[in-house]
Amino acid sequence: MGMSFGYGPPHDTQEMIALMRAAVERGVSFFDTAEVYGPYINEELVGEALEPFRGKVAIATKFGFKLDPETGKQAGLDSRPSHIREVVEASLKRLRVDTIDLLYQHRIDPAVPIEDVAGAVKELVQEGKVKYFGLSEVGVRTTRRAHAVQPVAAVQSEYSLWWREPEAEILPALEELGIGFVPFSPLGRGYLTGAIDENTSFDSTDMRNHVPRFAPEARQANRVVVDLLSRIGNAKGATPAQVALAWLLAQKPWIIPIPGTTKLRRLDENLASMAVELSAEDLAELDEASSKIAVQGARYSEAAQKQIDR
Repeated sequence: MGMSFGYGPPHDTQEMIALMRAAVERGVSFFDTAEVYGPYINEELVGEALEPFRGKVAIATKFGFKLDPETGKQAGLDSRPSHIREVVEASLKRLRVDTIDLLYQHRIDPAVPIEDVAGAVKELVQEGKVKYFGLSEVGVRTTRRAHAVQPVAAVQSEYSLWWREPEAEILPALEELGIGFVPFSPLGRGYLTGAIDENTSFDSTDMRNHVPRFAPEARQANRVVVDLLSRIGNAKGATPAQVALAWLLAQKPWIIPIPGTTKLRRLDENLASMAVELSAEDLAELDEASSKIAVQGARYSEAAQKQIDR
């Protein structure tokens, strides 16, 4: 997402293509995009970058937003079956694939029963246009209803040491149902890397300007989370980002975090987290210490929060 949308102006196309191809060369095989990233341009970018690796990588994309045809801006939600089919046909072309490996409903549309959504995706699976069905920012009840119509392969929501809400209900339900979990923003939209503090300024187009958790006073108050990661990392020769990812990887074997980056050095840093071994004592310390931290600020703007299904 960050290559085209959300964290400032779009990055150079050829540089991002080179970065994605470098990721594949390093063993990365799962890439996440959505029609709304841009909109559209991120799917086009991913399609061009990964076309040489067709069949060797898996690509996830998403539907669920209504986009203004003139401005391209979000204009509400739309998960009507006819719209899902339109989005899939367009995404297939932009991604340059015959089948979408994992298709998520980006946000739950309260105007369309989830059974209708799952049924529409089921038809697309039967037609060979989609392999697997996923849901994003979804609650347990909705997940169960969808899963009864078309098996849900993955649920995507935010999860990290500074947002542990999924542990209460979502993760136990997914383990019961045999559904994978894909944490987005596993590095707290960059905050858990330690590279952001209360004095950091963001580009005017950066979404973090509108997120309460990134208000200067919240960034200052939440520094205690980075300090915790740094303390553990210093003992292991690891960065805060690597400890944050290693913690996620240690939770469950079916949890697959998707850290984003636009820099090769950060890609290598993230991948090196797989070599960071956290002992039972390390994990206990992280759990105990983080449970006592009251993270300041909501993770979404008030408008965006209304689109979350819980």
